[in-house]
Amino acid sequence: MSKRIDVEHLNVHYGDFLAVQDVSMNIEPRSVTAFIGPSGCGKSTFLRTLNRMHEVIPGAYAEGRVLLDGDDLYGKGVDPVTVRSMVGMVFQRPNPFPTMSIRDNVLAGVKLNNKRISGSEADELVESSLRGANLWNEVKDRLGRPGSGLSGGQQQRLCIARAIAVKPDVILMDEPCSALDPISTLAIEDLINEIKTDYTVVIVTHNMQQASRVSDKTAFFNIEGTGKPGRLIEYAPTSDIFNTPQKKETEDYVSGRFG
Repeated sequence: MSKRIDVEHLNVHYGDFLAVQDVSMNIEPRSVTAFIGPSGCGKSTFLRTLNRMHEVIPGAYAEGRVLLDGDDLYGKGVDPVTVRSMVGMVFQRPNPFPTMSIRDNVLAGVKLNNKRISGSEADELVESSLRGANLWNEVKDRLGRPGSGLSGGQQQRLCIARAIAVKPDVILMDEPCSALDPISTLAIEDLINEIKTDYTVVIVTHNMQQASRVSDKTAFFNIEGTGKPGRLIEYAPTSDIFNTPQKKETEDYVSGRFG
């Protein structure tokens, strides 16, 4: 569990439009890496290339290499579905399957990957995943009830449990707290700090304080103007990005002078 990601000269296209240009970076295992930058600068697009999720959009493709412990996720014959089981994704809005029970929500990804497990194995996996998402004690007496009956913060933790259940190496989070209240946000941030002992975590956030609280390293993305591609401007330990950035663009953004 928990693998290193090496990105080499990645360009992301939506048809004729170049959305992200020439990004190279190394993401360490057992760490939290935050992507920050103004809206439209390509950070969510880039995040989605790390598990080939952008490919669900017609005409979208990437050039360059994304290596997971040395294996190219874009190599010949690599199945995107397999990639997504190794690199899980938690989205901006909690998206539990509304008609499914809490228990079935946790197991949804496992069943999607056609993994056959016995009832007792399933019970163990549901408990360990919900414990991993700090949700077990709140829902253990109502596992048969719909996941949509939970609060927003609980639903997001249920989505994290669903991601954990597949036993990925990496967990990507696209603004996981933007739809949540401050208390739920704090619970998710605490959880991110806990799960980095087992996973490589990458988070996109618009919240600078959140980036400074939860991440070990921060990548600042920017865009020169509408219709221009997003680029990686600076990537360094989080304390350096916020206290001693090397690039003026980074300093202007983190100090609130633009964006």
